[in-house]
Amino acid sequence: MNASPVGVTGVTGRLTLRQRLFASPETKYLSDVIDAGVAKIEAGLDADLHFADALADVTGRYLLEAGGKRVRPMLTLIAAQLGNGATPEVVLAAEAIEITHLASLYHDDVMDEAPLRRGVPSAHAVWGNSTAILTGDLLFARASSLMSRLGERAILLQAATFERLCLGQLHETLGPQPGEDAIEHYIQVLADKTGSLIAAAARVGIVYSGAPAEYEEAVVSFGEKIGIAFQLADDVIDLAPAKDKTGKKPGTDLRAGVPTLPTLLLERQALTDPAAAALLTRIRNDIDAGTPEADADFDLVVREVFAHPVTQATRDEARRWASEAVDALAILPAGAVKQALSAFAEHIVSRTA
Repeated sequence: MNASPVGVTGVTGRLTLRQRLFASPETKYLSDVIDAGVAKIEAGLDADLHFADALADVTGRYLLEAGGKRVRPMLTLIAAQLGNGATPEVVLAAEAIEITHLASLYHDDVMDEAPLRRGVPSAHAVWGNSTAILTGDLLFARASSLMSRLGERAILLQAATFERLCLGQLHETLGPQPGEDAIEHYIQVLADKTGSLIAAAARVGIVYSGAPAEYEEAVVSFGEKIGIAFQLADDVIDLAPAKDKTGKKPGTDLRAGVPTLPTLLLERQALTDPAAAALLTRIRNDIDAGTPEADADFDLVVREVFAHPVTQATRDEARRWASEAVDALAILPAGAVKQALSAFAEHIVSRTA
């Protein structure tokens, strides 16, 4: 590996993504360039997410106006520095990718019955499931319309990415099939639901900046692996004591029965470990009971799972995928872009600290 090892300790774990990306002398000059590109993308999102219908105009802008880190546009802009930078085509493609991401959040929140998103009530909690689903569909349509301006290749890329997003959600909903390894199934769901869109964000940065074609597969592999690492980090964060004001309780996914790597590892361990089996039984009984006593015990269970070796194993797996992502960048020239992408990977896994 050419980059520094992926991992973090101490105060570096509290750095924001932007601080980490532009921390080195070599990458500091990128800061203004990327900020200018993000400003163009934000302006484009604001202009593109307006609808003639008054209700759609409100619901379609709801999660955009709730904020967001714009991780995917930043990745697009960084990759574009290997070519001609934030060309109009790069900016347009980045807008379409971000709108696709926003659309997926509307649908995900309905399927997960999530009460909050970005610190505000989720769209389905405000307007109901049907309106949230249809709003997501509208955003997918708008993203496709933007991509169509870039020609046939962009249309095919958008269609292929959308297909993978849907397959990932379908496979998550149905679960592993008979004889299929549950953990391998889960990792593939993460690759489809999260990795595919991050990979697309990196790809359009190369393609529409005129960067050398030989860099494309490297950044695509990086994006897909980082997407998996990102979701594994979220698996750990879901169990961690609350550190923000979003209102999300620790163990939200656990309570909802959403598969995560810690619970899948616990299920595998429970086959031979009575203590793990007993912990799983408490989880299921507490969820089923729904009493104040069960809720109190569930809070204890979440802390026990967070302290359990399966959660450390999930941290390690997130770091492994992030390291593989950095390894995929070997073909890229040494310099600020490669360093920024490596820092991007390091930030992803630092979130599990």
